[in-house]
Amino acid sequence: MLGAKVLVVEDDATLLQVLRYNLAREGYNVLTAAEGDQALQTALRERPDLVILDIMLPRIDGLEVCRILRQEMTVPILMLTAKSEEIDKVVGLEIGADDYMTKPFGMKELLARVRAMLRRAGMLNQRVATDREEATIRVKAGPFEADLDCRAVSFGGAVLDLTRKEFDLLVYLMRNRGRVFSRDHLLDRVWGYDYAGDTRTVDVHVSWLRRKLEPDPAHPRYLVTVRGVGYKFEA
Repeated sequence: MLGAKVLVVEDDATLLQVLRYNLAREGYNVLTAAEGDQALQTALRERPDLVILDIMLPRIDGLEVCRILRQEMTVPILMLTAKSEEIDKVVGLEIGADDYMTKPFGMKELLARVRAMLRRAGMLNQRVATDREEATIRVKAGPFEADLDCRAVSFGGAVLDLTRKEFDLLVYLMRNRGRVFSRDHLLDRVWGYDYAGDTRTVDVHVSWLRRKLEPDPAHPRYLVTVRGVGYKFEA
């Protein structure tokens, strides 16, 4: 996506300049911010196509910036963290980040992630436009009903509190109920790009969904695990 607007939020001046240089060389229009409040102001004003966001920031940390951005826009967010603990990755995904990279990282890998995420965002926008043209704004499966226009899923009339990726994953499975999908397939179709992390991302999101929609999450009746294969939706 040549000419895409990429916002880089990083308080390490050296790394910020390295990222700016390499992204600009790839043809991106690069915006930068070194503090959380500055990042929010820039993002809301400039409406970037992608945000590269460090977790450890002065004033407002990256997790809070991510949470606020996710409430305001659907921009893809790639989080950077110097921490290796799984909890940091899980929290980042839970509040709406699309991907994460742990420092130190290779520049080639980061650029590949950026290209893939922008490609995914373009594909998603095309799908949304197609859905609206075809007036396919509701998906029903058993007691569940998804409103694609409002991005809301209701169960027995009550609206579920879902994150963006939980919604995307659930709707994909609802549309294909009864079909079994591998974790790799779900990463490709829901996350929409060649995810460089591990497939536990799918397991984490399925676990969160079960807590929100299953009467007994330990014995799921809707989001079913098919041992050795993946998951399917039954309703």
